[in-house]
Amino acid sequence: MPRRPRVELSGFHHIINRGVNKSDIYMCDDDYEIFLMIVCKACKNYRVILHDYCLMSNHYHLLVECELENLSLFMKHINSNYAIYVNKKYKRSGHFWQGRFYSRYINSDAYFYTLVKYIEQNPIEAGMAQSVGEHPYTLLWAIKNKTTPIECSLHSKLIDEIKDIDMFIGLTLNEEDIKTLHTIEQQKVLLNENVKSLAYTQSLDSHFKDISTKLLRDTAIHQALSDGYTQAQIARHLGVSRARVSQMVKKFKDS
Repeated sequence: MPRRPRVELSGFHHIINRGVNKSDIYMCDDDYEIFLMIVCKACKNYRVILHDYCLMSNHYHLLVECELENLSLFMKHINSNYAIYVNKKYKRSGHFWQGRFYSRYINSDAYFYTLVKYIEQNPIEAGMAQSVGEHPYTLLWAIKNKTTPIECSLHSKLIDEIKDIDMFIGLTLNEEDIKTLHTIEQQKVLLNENVKSLAYTQSLDSHFKDISTKLLRDTAIHQALSDGYTQAQIARHLGVSRARVSQMVKKFKDS
């Protein structure tokens, strides 16, 4: 079954990614901090605003607003750089992420605020916290403790609107919110059809931009394949044989 095209439209997106085989992606506090630093740098480089986030042990949620149609470039910066950091630090190799990041385009305020509740309650559902804003790797915790990553969240709706800790009480996902999520997901089937002509995956030029090492090249090949490109297309772009690309892919998977 062919993959649906990635929605690259400017605007709001809910993004999720997890470790391969659901393995942990953060092993210590430093790893969480490095990941947030990478996110902040990507926000600055790609003109993206981070409106909310929640970092769990084996996955993360980001609620972002893209000023440009560059979601895939933004996410490549985050996922590639963090994977390189972890592989080097823990002397590991092979796939780090489960696959392409999951993303949903947000087309209403109702969906936006319902997702905020959903994202901020993830630690509660996982038994890692008892109340909203208690888990240290959420934006609401950062607001509560006045440690907001200003570089990437300066214009966040939550920072602008949540002025009092008592407002945290109102961020409980109720039955009406669950119905809203369900209704919106049904509507998004139609939305995807409507924006299909405007949605596109990352170009091969973007995939292989600034590739200076074999590791970055092989990682780019893997990500291009995950985006739906064939080995033949990649071979033509790189000016090598398809057999050569196949060898690179096999070596990357075995490493």
